[in-house]
Parts: sequence; C-alpha cells; structure tokens
Amino acid sequence: MSWQPFDDPLDRTRFPVDPWALSEVAFDQRDLGVTETLFAVGNGYLGLRGNPEEGRVAHEHGTYINGFHETFRIRHAEDAYGFATVGQTMVNVPDAKIIRLYIDDEPLLLTVADLQEYERTLDFRSGRLERRLVWRTPSGKRARIVATRLTSFTERHLAVMTYEVTVDRDAPVTLSSQLINRQDGEDEYHVSGPDAGNPAWGSPAGPPQEASWDSAWDPRKTETFPQRVLDPALAEGDGPDGPVFLGYRCHNSGMTVTVGMSHQLDTANDFTRSGSVSADLAETRFTVRAQAGQPIRLTKLVAYHTSRGVPAAELRDRCRLTLERACERGAAGLADDQRQFLEGFWERSDVVVHGQGGTQQAVRWNLFQALQASARAEGVGVPAKGVTGSGYSGHYFWDSEIYLLPFLTYTTPRWARNALRFRYTMLDAARRRAADLSEAGALYPWRTINGEEASAFYAAGTAQYHIDADIAYALTQYLRATGDDGFLAREAIDVLVETARMWQGLGFMRQAGRDGPVEFFIHGVTGPDEYTTVVNDNLFTNVMARFNLRAAARAVASLRASNPVAYGQAVARLGLAPSEPADWLEAAEAMHIPHDPSLGIHPQDDQFLQKEIWDLDSTPAAKRPLLLHYHPLVIYRFQVLKQTDVVLAQFLCPQEFTPEEKLADFDYYDPLTTGDSSLSAVAQAIMAAEVGYQELAQKYFFAALYVDLANLHGNAADGAHVASAGGVWSSLVFGFGGLRDAEGRLSFDPRLPELWQGVSFRLTFRGTRLAVDLAQDRIEFSVLDGPGTDVWVRGQAFAVRPAAPTVVPLADQGPRLLGAPTARDITGAVRADGSVITATVPSPAQDEPPPAR
Repeated sequence: MSWQPFDDPLDRTRFPVDPWALSEVAFDQRDLGVTETLFAVGNGYLGLRGNPEEGRVAHEHGTYINGFHETFRIRHAEDAYGFATVGQTMVNVPDAKIIRLYIDDEPLLLTVADLQEYERTLDFRSGRLERRLVWRTPSGKRARIVATRLTSFTERHLAVMTYEVTVDRDAPVTLSSQLINRQDGEDEYHVSGPDAGNPAWGSPAGPPQEASWDSAWDPRKTETFPQRVLDPALAEGDGPDGPVFLGYRCHNSGMTVTVGMSHQLDTANDFTRSGSVSADLAETRFTVRAQAGQPIRLTKLVAYHTSRGVPAAELRDRCRLTLERACERGAAGLADDQRQFLEGFWERSDVVVHGQGGTQQAVRWNLFQALQASARAEGVGVPAKGVTGSGYSGHYFWDSEIYLLPFLTYTTPRWARNALRFRYTMLDAARRRAADLSEAGALYPWRTINGEEASAFYAAGTAQYHIDADIAYALTQYLRATGDDGFLAREAIDVLVETARMWQGLGFMRQAGRDGPVEFFIHGVTGPDEYTTVVNDNLFTNVMARFNLRAAARAVASLRASNPVAYGQAVARLGLAPSEPADWLEAAEAMHIPHDPSLGIHPQDDQFLQKEIWDLDSTPAAKRPLLLHYHPLVIYRFQVLKQTDVVLAQFLCPQEFTPEEKLADFDYYDPLTTGDSSLSAVAQAIMAAEVGYQELAQKYFFAALYVDLANLHGNAADGAHVASAGGVWSSLVFGFGGLRDAEGRLSFDPRLPELWQGVSFRLTFRGTRLAVDLAQDRIEFSVLDGPGTDVWVRGQAFAVRPAAPTVVPLADQGPRLLGAPTARDITGAVRADGSVITATVPSPAQDEPPPAR
C-alpha cells in the first residue's frame, strides 16, 4: 500500500496555513489552555503565556522565569536513607500582561464580547504576538483594537507590549494596566490560578473542560502550595508618571524577584493618568476622552530581575536600568532588534520542507519553541516545558541533552555550550548525590532546578543513572562538532572524568556463566522506558555507559597530548590517577550487552523477555496512557514500553549494532511501545526511516510534529514539549536527512519520504556553515561560511569547499519496507531458558492481571 498524505490534524478554518506564522481567526474558549501554550512568547529566561491582554479568561495565567523556584520538603509516606528531601517547583511570577479596556465603562470580555473581527498571530520572523479585533460594544460603538507582545531576545529581562484602541464614535475609554501577583494574590474576580468559577464565564461551573488525560491525578503537573510563596519585599513607584515596582522573596528558597513597569500613552485625545501600588497589585490607569478615529496607543515596558538572594531593592535598581535603556530605544527600535535577531536564527536554523505548507508551518513553530526555550537561558538549564507553562514544575531532565542539544550544537553552538556549562556548575551537587548513593564520582539528579535531586519516586527517577551518560554524550557531541578545546580543558573534562568514575564504581566484573567471558555488569538501574524499572543490565544504560567510559578516556588522552599544562591542572584538580583511564577502557570493552540468540534480538534488560507481553491492540483507548490507569506494579510485570529504549540506543550509538540487528530490534520493540511519552515518536521516526519503514517514519514524525499543535497527548495546556520540538529537527536531519555523527564526522545516508520534493537545512561544523539540500535524486552541499569540511555519503568521502557546491547523485532513498512491524506471533514460543511466551491485558480494577491467554 502506498503512503497517503498525512491528514492535517488542525482545523484550518480556524488555524490557516502560513509557513511563517501561527494564526487563529476565531476565538474559542474551549481549548484556552492549549492556545495559551501555542501562542506563548519567551526568550529562554522569561516566558509569558498566551493569555488575553484583558486578563480575566484563562486556563492558567502564567508568567515564568527560568530557574526561579520555591522549595519544599518532600514528605515520603515511608522514608529511607538517600531519598530526595527537598523539592523544587517553578513559581508563577507577577503577571504584567494585563491591560484592561473599558468603553462607556463596559469591559471587554472575550468570552461574551460581540467580536466583529478577530485574529491572533504569532509571527516567527518578528518574534511578536499580535492580536487584532473589532469589538461592537453594548452601546453599538465599534472599537478596533490591536495588541502586541514580545519577550526580547536582545534584552533578556524585558517584555514589550503595545495596546492600540480606535473607536468609531466619541466615547470615554479607560485603559487599566496592571501588575498582579497571581501566585498568592487575587484580582477583583478573586482569581489567582485557573479560572474555575470565574464570573467572566457567566457560569459558576467555570470554563468548559478540555479533553485531557489529566482529569484527576497526573504526575506531569506542577506542585501547588497551601501557604504564601512570594513574601512582599517592596511596592513603590517613581512619581506619578514614572515606573512602578513590586518585589518579593520566596518564602523557603530565599530567591528574590522584582518587576518594574513603565508606560507611555500616545494620542491626540485628552487624557488623565493615575495609579496605585499595593503588595500584590500595581495599577496605572489612563482615562481618555476618545474622539472618533483618533488612535490611543499605550506602550508598556516590563523588566524582570531575579537573584538567589540579592535584596529586592537592588533588583529594583536593575529593573530601572533596563527600563531606562528600553525607553531610550523605543518600542519600534526594540521590534527591529527582535526581527534582526530572528533573521540570524532562521539563517542558521531553518529547515525547509519543500512543497508542504502545513508541514512547513508546524516545523517552524517547533523550531521557534526550541528557540524560545534556550536562546537566553544563560546560567540555567532548559526546562522540559521551557517557559511556556508550569508542567513538570519547571524541572530540567535528560531531555535537553538527548533531544534538544543536537539542534543547538549544529545550528547555534554557543547556546549548546551555555546549557552544557550549566551542567558543569551542578557538578559539586552531583558529587554529593553520588556520595549519598555510595558511589564515586558524580551522579546528576534525574529532575532538578537547583542541582539537588527533586524526584520523589526513585524507581523511575534516581534509578535512571543513564543521565550521567546522556550528559557525557551531549558534551562529546558538542566537542566533536565545535573543536572547543578551551571548554574541554576547563570544564568538560571534569564532567567526563567524574561521570566515568561513577560508572566504574557502579558496575562490577564477573564471569558470565560457567565458561563465559569476564564481563562488566550494571545492576539496579532504570532506562529511558519508565514502564520497566530497577533492572539489571538495561541495554540503553550499558551501551551509553560504555560510550561515557570511552569518551572520558579519550578526552583525557587528547588533553594530555594537545595541552599538557591543562592536563596537569586537571590531574591536580580531579586527583586523577594514571591508571584510571585504562580502567575505564577495560570496563567499556568488557561491558555486558544483552542478546537473545533464540529470538535474535537484544533484550531491554536481563529479565525483560521473562515477562508476559502486554496486548496493546486489546487495550481500550480510554485506558491510555497506562500510567494514569494502572498501578506501577502491574505495568512492571509486562513487556510494554512507555518510550523507546533499545531503539534509542541504536540511534545514539549506531556503530555498536549491525543493520540486521537494528531491524530485528525495531520489529520486536515497536509493537510493544505505547508512545505514552512524548519523546518516543522522535527516536521511532529516526530509526523507522533508517531500517526502511518509510511510511511508519512519517507517522511518527507527524506524531512528534503535532504533539502540541494538535494536543496529541492531552497536556499541551501545561506547556510546550520542548524536547519533542528539538526532536522535530532531529527527525528531519538525522531521520530523513540520514545524518550520523558517531565518529565525529558528518555522514549521510538519506531517507527522504517518497512523496516529498526535498528538504533543506543548515549545519554548523567546526567553523564551517553548510547548506544541505536533499532531493529524491541527489544531495547537495554548499559552504555558506568558513573553510569547508569533508562529508561522507553512504561511505564515500567528499570534500566540500567554498568554490562550488558539491552534488552527490543518489540512486535511491534507502530500503523501503511496506507497512509497519506488527507484534510477532511469538505467543507460545520458547525462550532460550525454556520458558514460554504469553500475552495478556491486565485489568486496572484488579490487583493482579487476568490469566494469560
């Protein structure tokens, strides 16, 4: 069966196709949470959800600062030594988005307003959110309203908003610009969080409920606090026409934040200005005698500054400096700066999918999310939801290193370096965590903001030791792609050595069986698949640990050869013994890699194949995702995957597996993979393309592409899936483009989908910027900047130099397998140990699953 074009999951009557913007042309309150995420603006430091300027109607009024958090004591029902003790969660900082409009003393409320026209657009080239509407007021007047909002990429601490009103008949107009502490305070509608029961809805029942997986308990949501979080530290203004400031100190963490806002009103109409400041609310009010056809334009500049403990008064002074500089530059100048910044970003980072407008729009939306999460994340990590929502409590996970950093490394290496250097700054905390778990070296926390482990569930958290190897992998990929020897000498070498020490101590040597070789085993760990926990010799963990051990040994040798002084300093700083690198290599070469010859596959761990198979085809959709409907112990008893594990290892370390092994493993594990993790589709798309399932590769690609835009996992309201957004780039470049970089060189084996005209992308590699243009019959390389580089296409080397493009003809786009793998009919098959395989579906109403069929 030939591939049919993917059915666009978006309502194109509401969200029209535009390759450079996402627009909605009709307001709909039924999916507010999703559209607040889709139309959020952020710069990696500061994020503003896509709430209406008028403020009242919202799923979650959200303003977030990366790394700004409150702490709390994790209370375990039954505590044990080494459990995480202090949790961290992102704080909803004071909301400055609010500009309320009153005409004839009637408020504009989108949920009940007579909107003659409506359009909201997030422009990927200007980096600005713009909303245009025409409101017919209760008295019959027509008001044209244009509102814009941006978080500046050039001024990290700054947000810029404009609000313009033009009426068709004379009318009294009031603009109330507000700054509200929603974390603790309330506005006049008594709203400080999600708007349940908001009178603006016209019903005490609150807003319509979105179809979602999270109707009850959901571990992906952020924590809430029963007590006040932000203790007031200052509330003041600089005179009647000057800026106003609110400052706070987090009650437990001691972090401080101050927000300042200033205003300028431009109009030919007469107006008066007034204002007030209290602990949780600052207001600047403009009362205007509006004449027909005379615009009223309000410019609102907002500065946010935070610290781990600097007094709020000092942060106020920093806000004042930011506002003064912004006022001098002006809103138009700041908008020009934003556009110029984005021109550079798209020149480095754009991926063009030729001839597919809807897909192109979705690709650029995802790349824009990766930008908004990372561009100005200096000194902090990249949260799983960026700064678009409160999901996952603003924590940093392994997602960044494996799914986002390849995009940054190969397009804007400086941003990748920022993220990796943040991991270096967490090294002392990782050393302490390793000591807590009786290990040498450093063990990075599974989820964190401040460097301390924040996962209360160790089986699917702390046990994921592979995070050390994930960080080492991203470091090595960055170093290979950039040749940043200074970063290696000063910081990366410390991380590589300490993570290698952890693996060396965690594993152990023993003889495999009576007559087998001596191998290196790693027990009591959890891999990426959180539906299988605390196992022995998880394949992903062992493969990545081997990578980590080898990378550390090679880095030490490279530093010793290239920079003896830096090597000597590292030896002294780390107490590095001469024998350690050899010990790491010995462990790496002896690493046990599970393999079952009877089934011809790599078991996910040493007991995985002893479990019964979960019959996913017979599992009702209403019982998905499994983690929300089945006790973990039920899930753990079965062969069922939350996300790829073996298959992901084969993408990251392709040289460790033969093509035949990759196909056999993909065939076995793909039908067992639920995709309950948003991360899974990326690796499945890449590896489906490599082994030849081209139709299936596109299916998984679109699942990653639209995970937020179409709310495929039901939780887009909690924020954008940043790792999946970065993974869209990987799906295109590593998947369909066929790029591999395992040997520190650019190697291509393209897999362009049959009905696609072509894909074009850019790569930055060791000082050279390349343009790569892939078509069905050729792949072309051009040097945009730098001396050029060598590339490999299906094993053959080509020198790409500035003089002229290098064109490589392609006879085909790799193997093409029809359909998709289905669960192999292995029920009743006998494993190598003599046990028999069965399959079943457990019932969530039972403590034990029903008998196997």
